[in-house]
Amino acid sequence: MSAIGKKQRAAEAALRFVENDMILGVGTGSTVDCFIDALARSGIRIRAAVSSSNASTARLQAIGIRVLDLNNVESLTLYIDGADEATRRRHLIKGGGGALTREKIIAEAAREFVCIIDDGKLVDTLGRFALPVEVIPMARTLVTRRLASLGGRPVWRRECVTDNGNHILDVHDLAIAEPPALESEINQIPGVVTVGLFAHRPADVLLVGSDTDVTEV
Repeated sequence: MSAIGKKQRAAEAALRFVENDMILGVGTGSTVDCFIDALARSGIRIRAAVSSSNASTARLQAIGIRVLDLNNVESLTLYIDGADEATRRRHLIKGGGGALTREKIIAEAAREFVCIIDDGKLVDTLGRFALPVEVIPMARTLVTRRLASLGGRPVWRRECVTDNGNHILDVHDLAIAEPPALESEINQIPGVVTVGLFAHRPADVLLVGSDTDVTEV
């Protein structure tokens, strides 16, 4: 089965967590696109959504779902999103699509975070996928030096300006043995908006699509 088929399988499995009339947090990326398509076909009628990116907002609105500002939502029961890498401890690297800050905010706000991936994203140690770090533009060079001192190789994603108007540094050549510690350390660098490590607030459930089924971690 192709990677897209595995993503579709995981996305469809996530529908069992979605209830009629709920306000649903929705992430960003190709696997989430599969989930939005599956939600449109499912017949489930959610009340509204909170979205982590302009792209997902447009996709949700195109299928008739109202999108709310998180500030206007009293409580958020469920957040569905993908990941660029995940471990069986449910620690994640996210941000390949550039929406890591809003994704982290919504994940923190949600009572339950269900992450949907294909089995090619499941790893023993995070870091094969370059770690995204969103930075305020004037701090880009400063943050680059600090990230290099941690042993990484930061590369400015030149073609990308986030929905928040910031830049992204992708940090290569890391083997992240202690994700919570590294998340804390990078977040303390002045000029960092957030880092794409989801370890202090990991996924609650990981749905992993494979050639034959979906494994729940």
